[in-house]
Amino acid sequence: MRKQLPVLIIILMLSTLLSACAGVAAAQPLAPALQTDSEDTSPPRTISVSGSGLAYLTPDIAYINIGVHTENKDAAEAVSDNNIRSNEVSDALQALGIDEKDIQTTNFSIYPQPEYDSDGIATGKITYIVDNTVFVTVRELDVLGDLLNAAVSAGANSINGIQFDVEDKTAALSIARKSAVENAQVIAEELAETSGVTLGEILSITTYSSGSPTPVYLDGRGGGAAVMAESVPVSPGQMSINVQVNVVYKIR
Repeated sequence: MRKQLPVLIIILMLSTLLSACAGVAAAQPLAPALQTDSEDTSPPRTISVSGSGLAYLTPDIAYINIGVHTENKDAAEAVSDNNIRSNEVSDALQALGIDEKDIQTTNFSIYPQPEYDSDGIATGKITYIVDNTVFVTVRELDVLGDLLNAAVSAGANSINGIQFDVEDKTAALSIARKSAVENAQVIAEELAETSGVTLGEILSITTYSSGSPTPVYLDGRGGGAAVMAESVPVSPGQMSINVQVNVVYKIR
């Protein structure tokens, strides 16, 4: 009788273990069904639209490339002549109120240019060419015409162009962004009404803007500089900033 007692205990333990395993196995098939019923994993239906907004600005700043171009058979004389004229141009600009920090040298180059006869054969003679260009920021546009006249009179003979810009575009960008979002909203509501659906909350908004300085090209090299010195009518006109937005709405 004492030998049969441990065997009976072992049988009871095995029976309990098998029952527990069967319960786990029976519960496993129910888990996916319960999860599927409680959560909707399908992606939301959406409407994606693009809107645009435009704002106009009056330029209040200008950027100009002003240069001095000299040529001479002697390299040292070409450089010396260029230095004298470049300093005179810089002095003329500062006399009109341009801060020294707003006059930045962007190019200084000297290079030999061989001479050729009418048959394209090198004569052995060399002309040395020196270019000195400064990038000038003009913060008072009403002196712009006088500034160009003064620069040319002082020795500048290469004016590559003027770019008008607005120093602070914050307010204009805000106006353009609001207009772009309103435009996108109108388009989305129109699409939703036509499609027989209702707009839900906004899921995402992306935006980008475009707008660059307005260039005015002037060629003041050589003989053109003398003409410019007489009169330089310059009008800044207007600039525009265009903001685009992409908006994704959820469909209810």
